[in-house]
Amino acid sequence: MAQKYTTREEDYSKWYNELVGRADLAEHSDVKGCMVIKPYGFAIWEKMKDVLDQKFKETGHSNAYFPIFIPKRLFEAEEKNAEGFAKECAVVTHYRLKTDPDNKGKLMVDPEAKLEEELIVRPTSEAIIWNTYKKWIQSYRDLPILINQWANVVRWEMRTRIFLRTAEFLWQEGHTAHATREEAIEETEKMCDVYAEFAENYMAMPVIKGLKTESERFAGADETYCIEAMMQDGKALQAGTSHFLGQNFAKAFDVKFSSKEGSLDYVWATSWGVSTRLMGALIMTHSDDEGLVLPPKLAPIQVVAVPIYRSEEELSAISEKFDFVRKELAARGISFKFDDDDNRRPGWKFAEYEAKGVPVRLAMGARDLENGKIEVVRRDTKEKVQIDFDQVIEHIVFLMDDIQNSLLERAKIFRTENMHKVDSYEEFKTRLEAEGGFFLAHWDGTAETEEKIKEETKATIRCIPLDQEPEEGVCMYSGKPSKGRVIFAKAY
Repeated sequence: MAQKYTTREEDYSKWYNELVGRADLAEHSDVKGCMVIKPYGFAIWEKMKDVLDQKFKETGHSNAYFPIFIPKRLFEAEEKNAEGFAKECAVVTHYRLKTDPDNKGKLMVDPEAKLEEELIVRPTSEAIIWNTYKKWIQSYRDLPILINQWANVVRWEMRTRIFLRTAEFLWQEGHTAHATREEAIEETEKMCDVYAEFAENYMAMPVIKGLKTESERFAGADETYCIEAMMQDGKALQAGTSHFLGQNFAKAFDVKFSSKEGSLDYVWATSWGVSTRLMGALIMTHSDDEGLVLPPKLAPIQVVAVPIYRSEEELSAISEKFDFVRKELAARGISFKFDDDDNRRPGWKFAEYEAKGVPVRLAMGARDLENGKIEVVRRDTKEKVQIDFDQVIEHIVFLMDDIQNSLLERAKIFRTENMHKVDSYEEFKTRLEAEGGFFLAHWDGTAETEEKIKEETKATIRCIPLDQEPEEGVCMYSGKPSKGRVIFAKAY
């Protein structure tokens, strides 16, 4: 009997966890709060990484690498940043173990190997990078510095979920230095745009670009730009952030430059990043009860072919046909897998590749061979058609674009249907629990009101949308004047 899996309607959280396992993406590690990203999951992350890395280089950035350890005195230098991450920090205090004399075969921390200065395992790299930039920057001729690093970070989360929130995760973090405020703001906005374009054109995930409130900003930033996406359960997921850091880190680390006019000024800064949290976003934007649904641009396997045969002669003839398909698709940059593993039946393979979200599945049996046909199934709609062999390449090329575009359009329609304008706090609370989604509501701009709404409903202000028109109104909670609507939602 086939295993019964939880549906999205039954238990969204359990559905998500089961899907991560079914699609062979990742699993829990014996290190509490950490995950093992399995080859198929890592292949998707590599596709994301390759696209983003190219975009960073096209916008003038270079990759570098900085230490995972940050001396405590450096971490403390920018007070807001240190305070913001203090509760999540892992700290190295000793550098050696020794055999425990009271318990043979066991190890203990060597008390004589205590570090002179404790080291923070990086939760983010601004401190170590700006301490380094101090050595690199003397003149306006040294600016701008446009650096990105691909790395891992540690944030000691108490409640974890694979990809969405783990004690260790993979990410990229850009750190740039500029001569003027205007140039730094331009960089911050540019990278937010890069993230938004990637989310929509590659992940097929529509996002809203906006500004975080002061309470939700990155610790140490003057302004945080973000992209917010709606998941299938109506919750929000922050998919990327770009921070205008002002001169805060330059002042903390005394990073100055001599300008063209000969004055000595502090450098202006930005930082920006996305993480393996994007994997969670990809899962929850498109997937269904049968498993993962991948947009073709990020699928490690874009087309899989399954032969159905009873004899070696049939397999040989079918294999020859699929080899032609493989070569033609390779010439068009489309990845292809031919699965002739005779240890698994075709039905098992169909379910396996459906669970893994392969965008297009091909099948051919003896009758198809005789009739010059190939069965083509698209993952997103499960539509199954018989295509003439001489037309299959053209059809697959069409499907690559059509599936990509259809997934984005479907996600946009879902978001539109779950965007609600509300003016009354009572209506907001009722609909938040009954319907979920994003709520456009007036807010009086105070942290006090923001915190009260969060305490009472668990909904937060996800962003102040960048594209909204000014709209005078009154705060749904306090009744005080408001200059525009913000987006409230429950979030991951």
